[in-house]
Amino acid sequence: MSKQIEEAYIVAATRSPIGKAPRGMFKNTRPDDLLAMVLKSALAQVPSLDPAAIEDAIIGCAFPEAEQGLNMARMSVLLAGLPNTVGGVTINRYCASGLTAVAMAADRIRVGEADVMIAGGAESMSMVPMMGNKISMNPAIARDENVGMAYGMGLTAEKVAAQWKVSREDQDAFALASHQKALAGIAAGEFKDETTAIDIVEHFPNLGSGQIDIKTRKANNDEGPRADTSLEGLAKLKAVFAAKGSVTAGNSSQMSDGAGALIIASEAAIKRFNLTPLARFVSFSVRGVPPEIMGIGPKEAIPAALKKADLQLADMGWIELNEAFAAQALAVIRDLGLNPEVVNPLGGAIALGHPLGATGAIRSATAIHGMRRRNQKYSMVTMCVGTGMGAAGIFERV
Repeated sequence: MSKQIEEAYIVAATRSPIGKAPRGMFKNTRPDDLLAMVLKSALAQVPSLDPAAIEDAIIGCAFPEAEQGLNMARMSVLLAGLPNTVGGVTINRYCASGLTAVAMAADRIRVGEADVMIAGGAESMSMVPMMGNKISMNPAIARDENVGMAYGMGLTAEKVAAQWKVSREDQDAFALASHQKALAGIAAGEFKDETTAIDIVEHFPNLGSGQIDIKTRKANNDEGPRADTSLEGLAKLKAVFAAKGSVTAGNSSQMSDGAGALIIASEAAIKRFNLTPLARFVSFSVRGVPPEIMGIGPKEAIPAALKKADLQLADMGWIELNEAFAAQALAVIRDLGLNPEVVNPLGGAIALGHPLGATGAIRSATAIHGMRRRNQKYSMVTMCVGTGMGAAGIFERV
């Protein structure tokens, strides 16, 4: 006997500030500790919720090993002081891990198997490098039909730039705009609703006393946006992925550390615990594209997510299009005819950073709080994904 599909509502959404990797403010902060702090903050936003009602925590991570291994989701649940009854599972869809976690948690509620779920993501690119500590790729990717899987992300961006004719000048201008929008957003306090201030605890040897000095400082804002970014400065940067290419460190996303968390509840749980919903989860879609042009993935996922929701692009008042590279973001914008005015109103990963598996959860918090501040009906979070995928999720303000 089939069950009626329930609605899933986001009742809390928060994130850490994003630190630069590998030498930024969170270089010595473990990702499981960072996630635990964000989980505590999310729970503090819903004080009437009984934590024992939470069934599971689904957490995204792109390289789940070392400091973010050992099922980081469950470890962080325990570190955050949640009841032992709350489960935890770590999932990986590379850059869409956090958004996939949101969709999976919402689906558990929609099919009636849970009333309260946690979704989120965490990534330390300072502690776990790109590709992980031990790279062991299947030798079969060297075959011609599979070689696209072996391409580095930067090379796929070069291929997208060439195929969609995105110039170096346009990429640099897009990168500059990302920094300018992010800085304006910070100055205007636009990130305050979504951001959890993090206490950074540092230990220093005191040679005079023979003791360890402990210093604590608070991280309030994202570390990536730079006020000194200029077109002249960006133009001086060399292409790093192809000899005659156009993709540079300046028009690519930053390596970053960060975490994000959302609490998702059923209508029954909202009534039971007197919760105030921020948004309704509407739809999610993932689609595959050739691995060698992975950056174009959102152009396939966005229409699919809209179709599932029976909505149009014009209905989207806020679109968080992850800026893995300016080349792929511009290609998607132009291919689908996205309205630039609603794409990344507060900047994107080029300025704000991209902590891989956490980004989907982080940008979901941005989109949800952003559309509420600006009284918009729908928002979307979308990104390209390594090995050739795109993902998109839609939220409705309530």
